[in-house]
Amino acid sequence: MSDYIVRATAANDAIRAFAITSRELVEEGRVRHNTSPVVTAALGRMLTAGSMMGVMLKGEDDLVTLQIQGSGPLKGVTVTANSKGEVKGFPNVSVVDLPPKNGKLDVGGAIDLGIMRVIKDMGLKEPYVGTVELQTGEIAEDLTYYYAVSEQIPSSVGLGVLMNKDNTVNCAGGFIIQLMPFTAEEVIAKLEENLKTLPSVTDMLSAGKTPEQMLETVLAGLDIDFKETYQVCYKCDCSRDRVIKSLASLGKEDMDDIISDGKPVEVRCQFCNEAYEFAIDELKSFRKN
Repeated sequence: MSDYIVRATAANDAIRAFAITSRELVEEGRVRHNTSPVVTAALGRMLTAGSMMGVMLKGEDDLVTLQIQGSGPLKGVTVTANSKGEVKGFPNVSVVDLPPKNGKLDVGGAIDLGIMRVIKDMGLKEPYVGTVELQTGEIAEDLTYYYAVSEQIPSSVGLGVLMNKDNTVNCAGGFIIQLMPFTAEEVIAKLEENLKTLPSVTDMLSAGKTPEQMLETVLAGLDIDFKETYQVCYKCDCSRDRVIKSLASLGKEDMDDIISDGKPVEVRCQFCNEAYEFAIDELKSFRKN
């Protein structure tokens, strides 16, 4: 089945929950950016989290950008998602090779120390921006910390990407569980008990669990109520027209510098790696007089 997110509530709406399978969109990101396994894992976790954060938005044109900047060799990852289940992203460095840590890809080592930033553009004059210091660089724990500190929402975030031996994506997915204000102590205690014995996201996905079944495991004994599902995909909104507008907005001196090289120019989209080529005559037609 194609990638999708399920939204649910539990314990009489005291808990809201999201879970996703994201293998196809993570594989699309890997192919587009030709990433090494540890970068695929980092980008995949970010795309997975960004997708769920996107469908939490209320407005049709709302956007959320999730960004990590680190001191490690990966440098950083940026993803942007909308409320329709469409997400795109890019790593700052596509190929990083690190030895495994405890038998797993060392995402924390690739990112290392740094910050996580969440930018929500909801059509207001200024976007909402929340920034926290990275706790582990493993992304799920950092996002849990972000929600607690920046949005004051007690949350639990699980993310996972499992690679095949040929470096393609075997499975990917995750969940976000959030407690609403005044959640009863016994509900919190039951959830904490469930989380202590919870298998990893990749173990659950490898066992064939769907997003619904992942939430049934996380929220066992808490009267889960499934609300809706959202199809998700990797989708970039770049186009030749958009690139032309960007080039046309350059100052005359900048455009003259580009034209003086006498060679066609290739402009590549950061988010999807699509390349757009422009001949010198085309560039001249964009130049401001």
